Amino acid sequence: MINDVLPLGALTEEEVRGVILAATAAPSLHNSQPWHFRCTATTIEVRADLSRALPATDPDHREVMLACGAALLNLRLAIRVLSVGTDVRLFPEASDHNLLAVVRPIGFSRATRSDDRLFRAIFERHTNRRPFLDEPVPDALLGDMRSAARLEHAWMAVIAPNQQSDLRRLLSRAHRTQEGDPRFVVEFEEWTGRGKGADDGVPRKSAGWSPEYNDLWVMRDFGKGEQPQPRPPGKCFESDPMVAVIGTFHDLRLDQLQAGQAMQRVLLTATAQGLATSFLSQVIEVPDTRASLRHLLGGATWPQAILRIGYGTPAMPTPRRSIDEVLSVERCARRYGADDNPISGA
Repeated sequence: MINDVLPLGALTEEEVRGVILAATAAPSLHNSQPWHFRCTATTIEVRADLSRALPATDPDHREVMLACGAALLNLRLAIRVLSVGTDVRLFPEASDHNLLAVVRPIGFSRATRSDDRLFRAIFERHTNRRPFLDEPVPDALLGDMRSAARLEHAWMAVIAPNQQSDLRRLLSRAHRTQEGDPRFVVEFEEWTGRGKGADDGVPRKSAGWSPEYNDLWVMRDFGKGEQPQPRPPGKCFESDPMVAVIGTFHDLRLDQLQAGQAMQRVLLTATAQGLATSFLSQVIEVPDTRASLRHLLGGATWPQAILRIGYGTPAMPTPRRSIDEVLSVERCARRYGADDNPISGA
């Protein structure tokens, strides 16, 4: 328990801890949790913790931006459901490269039913690497997810049936590239297959096995060399998965941070509607296959995240670090630069 957290604007000490807890429930590459929060007398800062970056897999820190964007979206929602408004500034200090956003809880803002549903979904959303049912996602839910992405200045495209074979090839190529990189292999083994007691990384129990290892529609092998057990009939991965791409029209850090917020709003929208989700990240992590995916999508936009969406059984949560490890407190209010990017009505 952090004893010196103070009330912050309209938030009590307990509410400050609660909104930070919600922020830390965001997804991140291999559950690396590359974020840090700093509370001042009037604001909550969202900061990138590059000591937890994965240089072999994410040398440009794009995945760090996505994870911190997802945490920022959770933070905004958690404050909103307390009927408190937020003034959000992105990249408020050019000289502080790791300061990504400043959130100022201020004023009254009535939460909607949608806000409440998405907030509840924060703690229900878990990456599901297991097989989904061969049941299509209704068009109405697909429309809701597309709207969710647009709300956060991004877009969501669904891979069409005639594009799926191309995506399969890209996933396979990306997998071979990563498996051929010794630095990636060492990093992957360091962060996955974790046993009991770990507060980060991907636990062994979260592995997602494929009936055929080379079928790259499915999740990565997080079991650290354990042999997959043959699946009984009806337990194989879905034959026609719904795969969606979250993208932006540019590829700057601002776009990546906004893509993280869009990705999380889509994930929460899906979770609130009873859908399961997971990631197919390899193709975007390898520059060559990411460029090919961009071409497959028309060439005008930048793919930032690939989601697998469908109906599945409940998934196990991954561990999280304690608030003590991700939160620091500065008792004085701080001034921020003028060259920032406000999010109106956040």
